[in-house]
Amino acid sequence: MQEFVYFSDRGLDFPLPENILVTSELSTASNNDFIVSNSKNVHGEIIADEIDFYISNSKDSIANKIKNVEKLYEINAIRFDMAQDIKYTQKISQEVLLVSSDEQKAEFLKSMIPDEFNLLHVTPEVVKSISGHIGNLTVIVNDNFKDATLHVSQIVWYNQEEIATKQSGTFDPLESSLDDVLATLRINISNYEYKKFIVYDQNICQFHERREKTCGKCAVVCPTVAIERDDDIKHLLFSQIDCHGCGGCISVCPSGALDYAPLNRESIYDISRIFSGHIPLVIPQKMNIKELNVELKENILPFAIEGEKFLHEGTLLTIAQESGSQVIFYSDFLSKGTKDAIRILNDIYQKRYNLDAIIVAMDESELVDALKRVNFIKDSRHTINELNTRKREIFATRLKNIVGEDDLGEVQTGEHIHYAKVNVNEANCTLCLACVAACNVDALVANISDNSLRINPSICTACGFCEVVCPEKECLTIEEDVIKLNPTWFTEQVLATDTLFACVECGKEFATTKSIEKIASIMSPIFAHDPIKERTLYCCEDCKPKIMMTSYMENRDLYNTPGDM
Repeated sequence: MQEFVYFSDRGLDFPLPENILVTSELSTASNNDFIVSNSKNVHGEIIADEIDFYISNSKDSIANKIKNVEKLYEINAIRFDMAQDIKYTQKISQEVLLVSSDEQKAEFLKSMIPDEFNLLHVTPEVVKSISGHIGNLTVIVNDNFKDATLHVSQIVWYNQEEIATKQSGTFDPLESSLDDVLATLRINISNYEYKKFIVYDQNICQFHERREKTCGKCAVVCPTVAIERDDDIKHLLFSQIDCHGCGGCISVCPSGALDYAPLNRESIYDISRIFSGHIPLVIPQKMNIKELNVELKENILPFAIEGEKFLHEGTLLTIAQESGSQVIFYSDFLSKGTKDAIRILNDIYQKRYNLDAIIVAMDESELVDALKRVNFIKDSRHTINELNTRKREIFATRLKNIVGEDDLGEVQTGEHIHYAKVNVNEANCTLCLACVAACNVDALVANISDNSLRINPSICTACGFCEVVCPEKECLTIEEDVIKLNPTWFTEQVLATDTLFACVECGKEFATTKSIEKIASIMSPIFAHDPIKERTLYCCEDCKPKIMMTSYMENRDLYNTPGDM
């Protein structure tokens, strides 16, 4: 049985389950390691501030509080067990670069302990570039019209310019305070830890090694240099040490190639199932739940998350359907991807239930209002097995349940989240299947039973690579930024079909009729003077060389008769 610790210096007005240790003595608790703790003074792998928040603010009965506190511990145990956020350490030396005026330099020197840093000083106008990361920063400065290279571990830059905002290890005293910056520098030197926030699957990435750039949204929305694109070889470059863990890249990733290491899709699925019969209140860590004092009506449970930008249409729909409720998202900022996802889901829910799926509260007054309005949605609860299933398939399966057998019209997707339908001009399609080979999410498939090209629009990521590789003119087009809310959207639709062409020599079917006819129409005029070559256009790969060789041997024998020898 997993053991958790509940540390309380104020006492409890109800008993906790037997697998939760209750203590008011720091010395008693600190001798043990626990998975989940509600106190930063007691060592736990996860500090669950939402537990005290729930106990203090919930209007649930005591009996339900007992059950729900155990659920909150179980949620955090799942978070711990399934997290992929590996921790790393980085050595930080005492080399610090100060970028400031002479007056600011004097202020800095006065505040620091003498000789605690190996300090270099330059003025802002001489800095040309900064590269690397905390512990290994390279700064190019122009000194007396000649470039010089400085190697430092950390940078303090007063009124920091954009050139210094993306790398880890740069700090601005004017954004917080000089004392705070100095404290941070010291802590970093003694022990700098960072962790992995991003999990990446290049096999379904819509940028990786594509002939032309068809995605790369993650690098565009990244506020640091944690994700960058190499446009020459079409690779994504990751720097986990520079990642803030916001998760904005995950919410805009169309295929699910990126996932959030601290709380991946499978974790969210397992946790969401615990919210069945409860109203989820999603609160990012930055919203400081410890300072929040609002009344939670019955059945509302907090769902604490680390980053604020990684939730997308799939994870949000999972939370909504598994709970059977509207979901409150309390955050003072919406990322581009999450904002689009919420709007798309709310448009869908309005068409089916006349209610929003996600209620956004951006400050405490909006949260109080949302907590009064939020409720369960009749007949909206739906559970599926999401394990080992991709992002788009999960969303499609859940959306299919909402649509049922009805036609609810369509919703427009957005600037940062794209859905689409591939259309094909069948008259021009030769079923070469270049588009099928280009689709790495299996939205486009070939069906050998009827020699057809098919599309499942519900899992198409609208990357457009199929359109890029299609060799035919005016053949394949993409109807972008639309989700059609009818049953056919979730089934394979035939785009083009053809008969198979039989080899004129052996009778083996070896290509589509349209492809042979197209090649013949191009090559027949060239081969018109040679009936044998022209016939090869209609032969399989085995018979083509045979008739060419037979023709060659016959011609050789004809011209090399015994009388000529």
